[in-house]
Amino acid sequence: MRREPRITPIGPADLARTVALHRRCSPQTLWSRYHRAMPDPRTYLPTLLTRPGSVHLAVLDVTGRFVAVGHLMPDHSAVEAALLVEDSWQGRGLGTCLLRRLARHALSGGGETLYGLFLAGDERIDAILRHADVPVHRTEEGDTVTAWARARDLADLRTERANRPRFCGRCPQGGKGG
Repeated sequence: MRREPRITPIGPADLARTVALHRRCSPQTLWSRYHRAMPDPRTYLPTLLTRPGSVHLAVLDVTGRFVAVGHLMPDHSAVEAALLVEDSWQGRGLGTCLLRRLARHALSGGGETLYGLFLAGDERIDAILRHADVPVHRTEEGDTVTAWARARDLADLRTERANRPRFCGRCPQGGKGG
């Protein structure tokens, strides 16, 4: 029987595997996530993984290697979500599933609105938002798009269509990742 990728919470103790994921990502994928060239991931990931009130999740392949990460960071009245999916794992629904799981965490922490920043024309993020199948509001400022949706809409799995992303239909619902 083939095991599917699984989602688990991560933190500062998972720095090495998070750095390894970043190093396997193409410059284009990292640019899409951070909107700029980034230095050595060991210089900025410790701060990200220890940000107060934040939630971090990783998708692990069958060998335990991180192939995607999602971050949830409270920001006044809303919660920012950020995703990074390794190039060879893109297009399998991992980002959509992580977004839904992050929305559940936002709701459990009292967050009503989830938002994300991305570059205008980023087809991968557009695909994730289409697959989420919820009302998404957007504003553009220069080359940056801010998209936001109700966390409750994103977390509600009943909103998924029959053509949901391949991974999300098998996304583990229980365990530590909640």
